[in-house]
Amino acid sequence: MDSAEYERTIASRFAAFDQDGNGYIDREDFSGAAAALLAEFSVTARCERGQALYSGAEAFWQGMAGIADVDGDQRVSRQEFVTGAVKRLRDNPGRFAGIARPFLHAVMAVADPDGTGLTPASAARALTVLGVAQDRAAEAARALDRDGDGRIGEEDVLAALASYYVTPEHP
Repeated sequence: MDSAEYERTIASRFAAFDQDGNGYIDREDFSGAAAALLAEFSVTARCERGQALYSGAEAFWQGMAGIADVDGDQRVSRQEFVTGAVKRLRDNPGRFAGIARPFLHAVMAVADPDGTGLTPASAARALTVLGVAQDRAAEAARALDRDGDGRIGEEDVLAALASYYVTPEHP
């Protein structure tokens, strides 16, 4: 895949972060995603898991802003996202995983309160809340259960998330 095609692919990932569709990724997109997840899984914002989710969302936002908010205006434009992803993440997908981990860990605690691993159904619900089409969310969740035991671990989700956002092989 050439550089221009890679940039187009990464630009398409932008919409997943731009939860409110205003053309920018900002703190409100991350806190809005947290609120929607809490509502979907009937978890209160004031409980430990709810607070962890908001903290994880803030950490994810701070990491994203640190990578891509070139002009320091506390929002990431589509071009900043493409430039940040291409320059800083393409050669180091682990960096993306590092900034996403606190949020992902908290999402899993909300969607998997007993800590035994997400079920494909719970993973699909979370993905749908985050803006993935329901059929694609179900397909992705099934794919995450690599050993077919009905449980999806955090490392599997983190690896898939980082790969999806920073490598061109994932449509």
